Amino acid sequence: MRDGPRGFHCVLHRVYSTSVASRALDTSAVRALLDAAERRLAGEWLLVGGALASIWFSPDRTTEDVDLIGLSGTNEERLALMDLASEVGLPVEAVNSAADYFVRKTTGWRDQLEVLRKTERLTVFRPTTTLFLLLKIGRLTEQDLEDCLRLLDFADREGLSIDRDRVRAALDELPPGDDEALRARRASLRGRLDG
Repeated sequence: MRDGPRGFHCVLHRVYSTSVASRALDTSAVRALLDAAERRLAGEWLLVGGALASIWFSPDRTTEDVDLIGLSGTNEERLALMDLASEVGLPVEAVNSAADYFVRKTTGWRDQLEVLRKTERLTVFRPTTTLFLLLKIGRLTEQDLEDCLRLLDFADREGLSIDRDRVRAALDELPPGDDEALRARRASLRGRLDG
C-alpha cells in the first residue's frame, strides 16, 4: 500500500493485459464470429462499425474489433460476448460492446434496426443506412468517412433509403471544433449527401 490522492491508501495492482497482439479481422473472421454467435448466444444483438461494413457493403474492409451490442444492456451479455471471443480463439479485446453508449444516445435508434441474422434463439440486427451514418459522424475519422462514402455508394446502387435530411441536420448540430481536417471530412460527407 501507498498513499494515493488526498492521503487515501491505495493498493498497487499489476496491470492486466493479454499477450495477444491485435490483428486485423477480415470479412471471413467476422462471419466466423457471427456463425459461432448463432450457436452460442441468445437474445437480441446489434452489429455496428467496421465489422458490419466488412460483411454488408465493403468486403475488403478489415477491423481490429467487432462491435456487437447486446440489446438488453446487461453485464451477462458482455461476459457472454467475451466468452464467445475466447472460445473462437480471439482475444477478448476483439469484441466490443462500448458502442452501445452511442447507439442509445441516438433518438429513435430502436426503430432504425434491420434483421441481419435470425435463428430460433438469436437475432442479430444491423442499423439502417441512416443510423449507420449517424453513428459515424460524431467522430468521423478518415476511416469513418471512407465507410460513410462507401455506404452511400452502395445505397445508391442497391436502392436503399437514407434520411439525408436527418444526417445533414445531425452534421449541422455538431460543434465546429478546431480540427481543420475534421471540418474538411464533414464538408466532404455533406457534399456527398447533397450530391
